[in-house]
Amino acid sequence: MLQVQGTIFPAPNFNPIMDAQMLGGALQGFGCDKDMLIDILTQRCNAQRLMIAEAYQSMYGRDLIGDLKEKLSDHFKDVMVGLMYPPSSYDAHELWHAMKGAGTEENCLIDILASRTNGEIFQMREAYCLQYSSNLQEDIYSETSGHFRDTLMNLAQGTREEGYTDPAMAAQDAMVLWEACQQKTGEHKTMLQMILCNKSYQQLWLVFQEFQNISGQDIVDAINECYDGYFQELLVAIVLCIRDKPAYFAYRLYSAIHDFGFHNKTVIRILIARSEIDLMTIRKRYKERYGKSLFHDIKNFASGHYEKSLLAICAGDAEDY
Repeated sequence: MLQVQGTIFPAPNFNPIMDAQMLGGALQGFGCDKDMLIDILTQRCNAQRLMIAEAYQSMYGRDLIGDLKEKLSDHFKDVMVGLMYPPSSYDAHELWHAMKGAGTEENCLIDILASRTNGEIFQMREAYCLQYSSNLQEDIYSETSGHFRDTLMNLAQGTREEGYTDPAMAAQDAMVLWEACQQKTGEHKTMLQMILCNKSYQQLWLVFQEFQNISGQDIVDAINECYDGYFQELLVAIVLCIRDKPAYFAYRLYSAIHDFGFHNKTVIRILIARSEIDLMTIRKRYKERYGKSLFHDIKNFASGHYEKSLLAICAGDAEDY
């Protein structure tokens, strides 16, 4: 298994009461000490931030997230507020806004549902229900359509097999995938997504190898040739996440920065969501694949405290420039 590393770790000698006092000071009055907010919130892990929010609440009788929302604006606000959510609540928050805004943000649904583990999906569904008194699967059902919807619904169940491999079955599954790329009937599309959503990562590595042997083609190229639209994008995302999740997120960041003229929501979401999981590894993949560092590209496109907060989450250093 791939060894991965985040960029944010628990701060040593952590004192939530002192941090809450400093934040209280930073958020008082007319101005707002944004540098102080960045120094504290990006240098603590999520569990520590939640303890700071508790201390803040009992000290000032106010909600820290509420105060951040009131005092800050624009993308900088999105970063600081985003850091305050537990991971499952942050995923739920992003999915809710992706579906409830004007038009559905399919790329957000793809990024989150194609990459999360069973446990993460389970917690995200619970958080979604608690925060929005709504059912994640029902909302996906009403906001999307077709085989794209079926695949998202399947992923949202979080019932992928874990750690299980059956080499004999791999050849059979590869044949089904190959046929599905030839025939493209509704039934074939269903079989294709069932295999990609339900088999274990380990099993699918074998299936993809077998697919290459049978067809002489890489599974991603085959999907790109045979299918289009969000269904194709989602299938490719699932395959890329199975192969190398940090490389998938490096690719998504690169395209958000370069193809969409710095798509802020995507950049913020990936940096925050992956900060304690694999962001350091994502940075490595980014540099290997695109020649420039993520640090350098963010510096080029963002500015002010917004830029400063993103770079702090990246935990970049001078040699990254």
